Amino acid sequence: MRDVGPALPLTSILIHTINMDPSALWIPAEAAAARLGVTRQTLYAYVSRGLLRARPAPGDPRRGLYDAADIETLRSRARGRARADIAAAAIDFGTPVLTSAVTAIAAGRPHYRGHDAIALAETATLEQTAALLWEQPFPALAHSDFIAAAPAPAALPGCLVALAALPAQPIWNRRPAALATEAAILLRRITETCANRRAAGPAHQTLAAAWGQKPTGAELLRRALVLCADHELNASTFAVRVVASTGAALPLCLMAGLAALGGPLHGGMTERIRAALADPALAADPARGVAAQLARGEKLPGFGHRLYPVGDPRATALFAALAPGTWWTDLLGAVAELTGARPTIDVALVALERELRLPQGAALAIFAAGRTAGWIAHALEQAAEGSLIRPRARYTGPGVARGPRPTPPPPPPPPR
Repeated sequence: MRDVGPALPLTSILIHTINMDPSALWIPAEAAAARLGVTRQTLYAYVSRGLLRARPAPGDPRRGLYDAADIETLRSRARGRARADIAAAAIDFGTPVLTSAVTAIAAGRPHYRGHDAIALAETATLEQTAALLWEQPFPALAHSDFIAAAPAPAALPGCLVALAALPAQPIWNRRPAALATEAAILLRRITETCANRRAAGPAHQTLAAAWGQKPTGAELLRRALVLCADHELNASTFAVRVVASTGAALPLCLMAGLAALGGPLHGGMTERIRAALADPALAADPARGVAAQLARGEKLPGFGHRLYPVGDPRATALFAALAPGTWWTDLLGAVAELTGARPTIDVALVALERELRLPQGAALAIFAAGRTAGWIAHALEQAAEGSLIRPRARYTGPGVARGPRPTPPPPPPPPR
């Protein structure tokens, strides 16, 4: 068994992605050309055609640096130059397939409507973040008629039932103010269902009251909700946009997002992480436990994110605010030492659940409540587009008999 050595400090493990120099995501010309398998002249041509962003190196303007994300996009295109191949690759972290002004992931950080989400989480509430994402003031709401009905947190089944009981008015051709009021009611209803109690102020205060948290814990919940509010075109958000493109009501759009969130590769990742951390060997000695899992060919879930090669900044921000105990430091240090992978927001939410002694399932409830704000923003944006999302499939099944091409009907005779 490999000796992983002493645990690294938590700040070293997470590489300070909160204050990370954006130049870490830009690479020099020789590395860029090698990665693409092209000459420098071709590299310069990509820049002139707008396919690759470049910038001067700090301290040496004669040296150029090239955007690593653009290079990965070009590499993906090169692997399948046929239009069908590019389209197929687009749904796997590939070429963008939809335009959106809601969230950008740039320089290794998420940005909500141009605002750095990590900085926003320092002070904003989920409701303030929702107003930013929706581009509408958050409306004042009447007294809630919510009635507690099930043990909390009932993030997925409870929210689906709650949404199914609400009026379902199509999203198209409605006044923005009316949609904003409905959106605010939906966000509050999701939060209340996760907490299983009536709203008590902003979402983080409702959850804190339900889970017996003091102001310090409430502040951590507020930060986590904002960090979870949106993440560009992930699986659940894409599902929301598909449903919204049909003109369906907002509750139905949110039900699609919740259904996708339940999968073990998305929001259900928190359940997988919790189960993996229950390993007695890991609980007793994180470093040796991680080494033993790797020796068995197992991989600790929740580590490594394809959009954040140097670490998920949302997890960095939440861990920095949480300041968990040495067990977490040892665990993250062992994973970083043995695999090079850093924790995602899912791991940070599970850490928050454990450190604050929240009820089991609270990590997913926080994710669902926070992400509701982003889902609504994308649903509204997609509805404003007014177009149906309807991709095509590349058929790979049994042969299909090819008959004669259909003959179009003759044109009508001209009017006399």
